[in-house]
Amino acid sequence: MEKFKWDDSEDIGIALSENHPGVDPLKVRFTDLHQWVIDLEEFEDDPMISTEGKLEAIQMAWLEEFREEQGA
Repeated sequence: MEKFKWDDSEDIGIALSENHPGVDPLKVRFTDLHQWVIDLEEFEDDPMISTEGKLEAIQMAWLEEFREEQGA
């Protein structure tokens, strides 16, 4: 199983979409998003090195998945 790092925003976004179906990523607080990322089984990186930019990239990747699921 491939392990994710903070820079794997696309892979993390897909995993979050699968783990939290129907959740609008734009309504998730960054504190919750951070926790959900580090809770992923596939995630293996230092939780302390996340940045707002990395979380935004993950959120946007997840949003793309969310919109595809919604048929938008």
